[in-house]
Amino acid sequence: MPSPLLRLVRARRTAARHRLALDLDDCRRQLARWQRHADSYERELTHLSRERAHLLAWLAALHPSSAVITPATEAGPGGTHLLRLVAGERLLTWRLPPADLPLFTHVRHAESPRREGPRIPDQSAHIRHHTHLLALEEALSTTPPPPDPP
Repeated sequence: MPSPLLRLVRARRTAARHRLALDLDDCRRQLARWQRHADSYERELTHLSRERAHLLAWLAALHPSSAVITPATEAGPGGTHLLRLVAGERLLTWRLPPADLPLFTHVRHAESPRREGPRIPDQSAHIRHHTHLLALEEALSTTPPPPDPP
């Protein structure tokens, strides 16, 4: 028959192993939960990136005279390309990954970029300002409906 001290040591070891097993199970559950979040964010990012590409292709179709696709200077063959177009008298540029290029078959391709206007430092601010001006122009050009007869 084992001594009381030996039984106590064995009991503590067993309890410690049980605690470690519970901690490990908890860590695995948390890992699975965070992995589901990461997978969800990845799916959302993929969806948003594809939607961005479709919107850029649409924008390029609206500006056919200035839209051009050029290889990015640091990209090798089959690498990243740039979509360049002029809107609001300013040159706008976006990076396009190779997977998005099939959406831009309607845009002319050039081997080297041709400067078509001054590059602006804050492209987003220019887009917001230009959108605001276009919305104002539309509001000013529409005639109000006639008033309802009494």
